[in-house]
Amino acid sequence: MTVLFSAVFLVSTVIHLYASLKQNKRARNITKPFLLASLFGFYFFTAGEVLPAVLLALFFSWLGDVLLMPSGVKWFTAGGIAFMISHIFFIVGYCKDIDFSAQHIAITVLFGLLFAGVVAYIFSKLKPHLPKALFYPMLLYLLINGAMNCFAVFRMLSKPGLMTAITCIGAVLFFISDSTLFFVRFKKDGRLKTHFWVMLTYCIGEMLIIIGLL
Repeated sequence: MTVLFSAVFLVSTVIHLYASLKQNKRARNITKPFLLASLFGFYFFTAGEVLPAVLLALFFSWLGDVLLMPSGVKWFTAGGIAFMISHIFFIVGYCKDIDFSAQHIAITVLFGLLFAGVVAYIFSKLKPHLPKALFYPMLLYLLINGAMNCFAVFRMLSKPGLMTAITCIGAVLFFISDSTLFFVRFKKDGRLKTHFWVMLTYCIGEMLIIIGLL
């Protein structure tokens, strides 16, 4: 089953990325639901210890993908809420491996300020292009994504090694994907015109997070 779900994930990802590059919305919508569904199956049948929080994180990521497929602010908002819940469940999944007593307060503050600063910079560029009603909800969303990244770092510091580092890289790619999506969706005069880079960083990011959690 591991091989099957791996194959489905890789094939659907390649097709989806090609469709994104060619701006083929129909092909993108057909393949998109298979991405996280296959990653869900891969994790379930591969992990030595299946964490319910990780399964829920993958489920809400899948739900976010599906909700973002239709056009419109309401669908975008619903998809964002689903992904926000996904980030929270990823944080819960990371906490199992974090020794909070060993975390130095300076490091915690440093990474918190780092991601907060990056988010502030991104939204300073996006503000002229965003609907007023979405500015603060999107800001909150990206801050929670940044918090998910911070907890991935704390997990790596608690258990230094290749797997925890892989999860960190995946979390950063997820952050880049969301930031890129905002520019593609709302900054119409920007250089980013297609969802290719959004989905490339997203698919690799989610895959690396899960590999690092195995």
